[in-house]
Amino acid sequence: MDRRAFLKPLPLVLFSAAADAASWSQWRGPARDGKSAETGLLKRWPANGPELVWAADGLGAGYSSFSVEGGKLYTQGQRDGRQFLMAFDTSSGAKLWETENGKRYLDGRGDGPRGTPTIDGDSLYAISGSGNLICAAAETGKTNWQIDLLGQFGARNISWGISESPLIDGARVIATPGGRDAGVVALNKLDGGVVWKSESQRAGYSSAVSAVMAGVHQYVLLTASGGVGVRAADGKLLWRYAKVANGTANVATPIVSGDKVFLSSDYGTGCALLQISPNGTGGVQAEEVYFSREMRNHYSTSVLLDGKLYGYSSRILTCMDFTTGEVLWRDRSVGKGQVITAEGLLYLQGEDGIAGLAEATPTGYREISRFKFSNADLPTWTLPVIADGRLYIRDQDRLNCYDIRVQQS
Repeated sequence: MDRRAFLKPLPLVLFSAAADAASWSQWRGPARDGKSAETGLLKRWPANGPELVWAADGLGAGYSSFSVEGGKLYTQGQRDGRQFLMAFDTSSGAKLWETENGKRYLDGRGDGPRGTPTIDGDSLYAISGSGNLICAAAETGKTNWQIDLLGQFGARNISWGISESPLIDGARVIATPGGRDAGVVALNKLDGGVVWKSESQRAGYSSAVSAVMAGVHQYVLLTASGGVGVRAADGKLLWRYAKVANGTANVATPIVSGDKVFLSSDYGTGCALLQISPNGTGGVQAEEVYFSREMRNHYSTSVLLDGKLYGYSSRILTCMDFTTGEVLWRDRSVGKGQVITAEGLLYLQGEDGIAGLAEATPTGYREISRFKFSNADLPTWTLPVIADGRLYIRDQDRLNCYDIRVQQS
């Protein structure tokens, strides 16, 4: 039976951050945009930082970020020659379970998994640094199914390890193994069966987003060869934009707003805003609005707030107008790092162990608070997460949980 007969194309899958403000269900949050819908958070931190509620060791090596829902935090790590998907209790930091997810991954810039688990109902989906895709029960960690993405689709690992966080869209899992005729694949989320395969191109270090642009439901990705849009129904290539790609590592997640796509990479490359419009033959086309070298996202992704992009251009925190590409300000901030947002504030995490809180304003960098959380040897490259009034920061084997809620008197 053709799987497409029952896995019919869906209208836009909307991830609603407002549906459960306490949830951070996947990479970069419910809508994959780096935004938390939480309210009642501190507008300023104490001098030594917010209260450390608990700290947990035992995550192992890795840069995997977190998904949080229903009192459980999920991440990945590596130790004793194996990679694991694992769950922690958000009230105490106790490890609840762990499930092996593929052979070890070794790298001179840090071993272990990179991708963040995705929560979908009572299931979890995660990809290890060596390309093993697992579907497990969120409550117990029991494996439902797993596949070797690289082996099954004839691909080889990329220089610094598979870093993708799987996208769940309706009945499908979207991943980019980077094989011949299988650069992008859609799998049945119930059993891992192939729904469609698309394109022959190597994977980047980025993760896919789902969007309807110019009336067409599509998946937008930044692969090794550039930005692409493929039709959700069958994987057909809709558009490609190569100018933003570099030959080393394309990492940042695409940002979609309306019918526009923002793409960025570092290594001297830059960013581009694309307008997606109908092409007159039932498909769509991508037209460059601007290309600029003023926002070069390396391993982090910008956030879009009120028409302004806040992100790291290489090492410098930069505010850029989304529509025009005009740079409004730059600042060294807490050092090169990551940014997410909640309640109109920027939560910054420097790779050298400094966390910061700043206003999101186009008129200049205005830092409110900062504190030091790490003295580790390796850079802190894991994206921080806000969920249920807590700020979660990972430093390799260690996970810190901070209370950032306004205390009620």
